[in-house]
Amino acid sequence: MDYQSQLASILFTLRHGAQCARLPGWDEDIANQVLTEAARFTAAEIDPLDGLTERAPLVLEEGRVKLPPHIVAAYRAYRDAGWPTLAGAEEHGGQHLPHVLASAVSEMLAGASLSFQLLIGLTAGAIRVITSSGTPEQRAAYLPRLVSGEWLSTMCLTEPQAGSDLGQTRTIARPQADGGYLLSGDKIFISGGDQNLTDNIVHLVLARTPGAAAGVKGLSLFLAPAVLPDGRRNAIACLRLEEKMGLHGSPTCQLAFDDAEARMLGGEGEGLARMFEMMNAARIEVGVQGVALAEVAAQRSRIYAAGRRQGKGGDGAGPVPLHRHADVRRMLLTQMALVEGCRALVYRVDVEHELGANQPLVDFLTPVCKAFASDSAVEAAQLAIQIHGGYGYLTEYRVEQILRDARITQIYEGANGIQAITLADRLLRMAGGAPREAFAREVEDAMEAAPPVARGALGDAKRHWEDASAALMSRSGAGAAAIDYLRLTGLLAAGAAWGRLEAAADQAPHPARTRAAAAFFREAMLPECGHLARRVVQGIDVGVHSDEVFNA
Repeated sequence: MDYQSQLASILFTLRHGAQCARLPGWDEDIANQVLTEAARFTAAEIDPLDGLTERAPLVLEEGRVKLPPHIVAAYRAYRDAGWPTLAGAEEHGGQHLPHVLASAVSEMLAGASLSFQLLIGLTAGAIRVITSSGTPEQRAAYLPRLVSGEWLSTMCLTEPQAGSDLGQTRTIARPQADGGYLLSGDKIFISGGDQNLTDNIVHLVLARTPGAAAGVKGLSLFLAPAVLPDGRRNAIACLRLEEKMGLHGSPTCQLAFDDAEARMLGGEGEGLARMFEMMNAARIEVGVQGVALAEVAAQRSRIYAAGRRQGKGGDGAGPVPLHRHADVRRMLLTQMALVEGCRALVYRVDVEHELGANQPLVDFLTPVCKAFASDSAVEAAQLAIQIHGGYGYLTEYRVEQILRDARITQIYEGANGIQAITLADRLLRMAGGAPREAFAREVEDAMEAAPPVARGALGDAKRHWEDASAALMSRSGAGAAAIDYLRLTGLLAAGAAWGRLEAAADQAPHPARTRAAAAFFREAMLPECGHLARRVVQGIDVGVHSDEVFNA
């Protein structure tokens, strides 16, 4: 029942869904070699962690987090094998391979153990921010160590009173005579906020300087290492480890900054803009996590449904494998359709981000990748539990863990409701319509590549999306319709991804499975776009109710 890296499916998606040949210097032989070795490494070193992390709790001692020895050993193996360097710049010790390869490796790691992948997942975003916003001295001090995996990173945004509303951030950064700052405040829900995997942790912290403007305009971004250059520990303490529904092998910390020494990254008041580069990278990374978790759910479901015999078949003979029953087939096909469609969508956006030539499309699809893929992971996990029946509710088959681990992906890095508002109230309405038009062209390009039967279904879905888009733009705000619009856009984006995959089905690792999943998505899932569009056009005014309805 352990996870198996889907090497052949990933390579097929990179080739035909993401169309990685568009990347300068893309070498398919190198990609094959790298991912083949990544699959071997994941199976040998990371896959055994997942069950162990459920039983070996994390420990907080004297303000420091101690992870179980097996996680520490796995990270050292990961670092010593050079995996952190994959997409790093050569000048900082990296291999300078395409970032989408690192994303494919992340999918394998997250499928084997999301707790482990979450410990390392934020570092790539930190590297991007420091590369684009850091001074030469900051880049020289931090990037080689982050690229090598010698150090790991966090993203410190959330505070007890400031979750999605970062304008309420209270952490203060007081300037010092030497050009540095002293940070004071508390941050919560910090993934990997403390750990004993690395000798140092680079905290990227949002804070405001004295007298700064109110709201998000007054935020600046700071680098605060856990260990200072002279070897002293910085005044950063882990106050508590959160006890969570899932991700039991990943330390989620409350951190206290008590006059912690820091340096500003970028200019004063530029914090949110600088941090968004890391946040958007993290949102695509959550999309990768969603793909991985949906893949695990689909794998375990297929294995169980093929081996469990129950009930009679159409010929009256029995017992038969569960996958002979229509409702079970419906659930299995839903999982397959979500996995492959989301994988192609997320990797394609990753490639577009690296190409840098179509930023409006990347902007439009980043919240869709994050929300639609994480929603798909939860849906696939729910289906896995249902397919397993009573056994799915037990810990023995480890499908209930998928749901527990997946549920947070709909919340962190910007709750999916926030992603919906970003899409429907900002990106859709952006002056000039560049993001909206870029997505429309993306769908049209996919329709040209798709088989005729898929072209018609995509055309219908696109017209529903256009109707919904026009209705939203005619109003002052999307309101409660935003979440329906996001799912509508996600279904259309995944449908476009499927159009490219279906056109190349003969070259898929399992052509019959690819055709079956493509047909199911097209015939059973894409028509939901019409229902969603009608709901958006009609609108749901939840503002008409008085506060009395919602008061405690």
